[in-house]
Amino acid sequence: MSTSSIILLILVVGLIALFVIPSLRQLLVSAPIMKMVGRILPTMGDTERIALEAGTVWWDGELFSGKPNWSKLLDFKIAPLSAEEQAFLDGPVDELCAMLDDWQIFQDRDLPPKVWDFIKKNGFFGMIIPKQYGGLGFSAHTHSAVITKLSSRSVTAAITVMVPNSLGPGELLLHYGTEKQKKHYLPRLATGKDVPCFALTEPGAGSDAANGSSVGIVCKGTWKGKKTTGMRLTFNKRYITLAPVASVVGLAFRLQDPDGLLGEQEEIGITCALIPRDTPGMEIGNRHDPMGVPFLNGPVRGKDIFVPLDYIIGGVDGAGMGWRMLMESLAAGRSISLPSQAVGAAQLAARSTSAYAMVREQFGMPIGKFEGVREPLARIAGHAYFMNAVRRLGFGAIDAGEKPSVVSAIAKAYLTEGSRLCINDAMDIHAGSAICRGRGNIFARPYSAIPIGITVEGANILTRSLIIFGQGVMRCHPFVLAEMEAVKKHDVQAFDTAFFGHVGHITKNAVRSFVLAISSGALANSPVSGFEARYYKDIGRYSAAFALLSDVALGTLGGALKRKEYLSGRLSDAFAWMFLATATLKHFHDSGRPQGERALLDWTCVYALKQVEGALQGVLANLPNRFAAGFAHILIFPLGIGRASVTDRQTDGVVDAITNHSDVRDALTSDIYIPGPGEPGLGALDHAYTCVLTAGSAHSKVDQARRAGQLDKATTSEMAYQALEKGIISSLEHGLIIEAEMLREDVIQVSDFDPDSYNKMR
Repeated sequence: MSTSSIILLILVVGLIALFVIPSLRQLLVSAPIMKMVGRILPTMGDTERIALEAGTVWWDGELFSGKPNWSKLLDFKIAPLSAEEQAFLDGPVDELCAMLDDWQIFQDRDLPPKVWDFIKKNGFFGMIIPKQYGGLGFSAHTHSAVITKLSSRSVTAAITVMVPNSLGPGELLLHYGTEKQKKHYLPRLATGKDVPCFALTEPGAGSDAANGSSVGIVCKGTWKGKKTTGMRLTFNKRYITLAPVASVVGLAFRLQDPDGLLGEQEEIGITCALIPRDTPGMEIGNRHDPMGVPFLNGPVRGKDIFVPLDYIIGGVDGAGMGWRMLMESLAAGRSISLPSQAVGAAQLAARSTSAYAMVREQFGMPIGKFEGVREPLARIAGHAYFMNAVRRLGFGAIDAGEKPSVVSAIAKAYLTEGSRLCINDAMDIHAGSAICRGRGNIFARPYSAIPIGITVEGANILTRSLIIFGQGVMRCHPFVLAEMEAVKKHDVQAFDTAFFGHVGHITKNAVRSFVLAISSGALANSPVSGFEARYYKDIGRYSAAFALLSDVALGTLGGALKRKEYLSGRLSDAFAWMFLATATLKHFHDSGRPQGERALLDWTCVYALKQVEGALQGVLANLPNRFAAGFAHILIFPLGIGRASVTDRQTDGVVDAITNHSDVRDALTSDIYIPGPGEPGLGALDHAYTCVLTAGSAHSKVDQARRAGQLDKATTSEMAYQALEKGIISSLEHGLIIEAEMLREDVIQVSDFDPDSYNKMR
């Protein structure tokens, strides 16, 4: 054997030994790499660590894997409403909706006293509170259904009901309160005897809520005539919903113990406490005016307010645990409240605009026949469809015990943005009737409220650019968090396992991305064989591409990726639109694959996957490391970029489905409140739409006769009379046309006001 052969054999044996013998590999390979990776990986502070640990990884983790396990999604069962919950929705909720006059609420700047009394009496503030404490003990499904229905009727009422059932004193007491605190407060909150608010936001800490300046100093003081150890609180909170009427304030502040009264730790950390409204020194009662929407919202202030330590949620043991409490509770609230409100607005837009498009006529035909109108109408319907699918998957996860922090961020940001799009498109189609305020105006008030949902519970700009991918890459990635933990603990063995698992993960996704790309997704797995199989396959392809590109971005940028918000925002878009598409596919599957909804599914998946492709392309075009970007481009898009947008035929399919098929329209908007026909706005419009469709056949006979020269051109009512006289239509058909025309004329009217009334309007 030659010398070169011997050297080659030694090298081969050495390499084999290096990777077969773990201890040798860890010493010679993993340890040096761990030091290098430690300088590359993003750092993680305590608040960020708590936020990551608070949530659970669920279906989002499958999308991050590069090879989603579809059975995990399709086999997941969303718990239905119980008989008691359905009765509440059909009874007190519908009754409350019937009581609400949103126009008058805006004029009076508050809900009327009878509505406040009804909400409290029927337990709306205690939906999430268990029955053992006097609450209704309802599921997240019911909570979401109530908010969705109320939102379609009155934004003010929906916000008033959703806040006590979301992140706040009730939620925090349930999970972290002492038994004494629970027994005292929960029954009072459930019945509305106590109205809660939660004071977190302040001038210097909005989205950056962990860095507030509100402080509590542990000290000695006098409480009810006795010397005791307590806290002296100073705070300046704003944007606090229900604060003007709250009887108990949940307060987040940074607790400090400079004199060591509780122990050796001086900076105890963020703490949550319950402060009664009548506590001396509390400044509360003023109102903000958020876009003119009259839900109760205002500041809460206090300076050097002394309270006992047992005001801390969880007692002294809860000191410093506030950030964990908030993060663990936030996922549930963000999955339910604002997404449900957004879906209510989207379904309202879909139902009213599909009706208006058929009732309103210009140039001798319904405006819904004009392609310029059909495009935004299809956009409204498509968004309403996938938004409801995401809402359902969100509350289903919460009811199953998940705390999907990344999924909840997607739901909050992308559904509130979807709501904005739907309302804006609806405003364009309703045109003059949408911009003239009055009792019958459907959209002026929801339009004013749009920025509120966009802004609160984490502004959408920062949620998209910082939270979704920033948390997702660490929480959902199968190896990154384990690598970070190993580096922090200097655990070479754990790092070795995570790192080489990560290398295998990258390799598999690189191969998978390339193979699925050159086959246009045909080789990807689909759990179904129907027409929608191609969408499952495409998502499988993009999941691999997204996983690979995430690793390329992280590997080339390391901790700097946190500051590359252009890139992280695009990665968030890719991740989010994959999730939205998969939620829609599940909804279609769970509904029994109804033929009437096929057009809606088609539109949604084509639209969503186009967004995914565009986002991935944007990342590749802007990665600073151009060599890595070029190589990744070859693996992800070897045949180029050319995914089709939504076609005109698909647009027509959606519009025809929601304007001509009442079953599809009813299914799409099944979660909102439909007023009676005598009520201005949606009630009257919906009734007119039904009558116009009923008269459609008779109207066609009149139109055909006019085209044939049998009738003189005149108004529809006059031509209907001519057709009746000539025996072209029956007296019954004539009656249908006349009724439809009267209703059509009525619903296109707008309000006007005499000068005195106008000057008194709000």
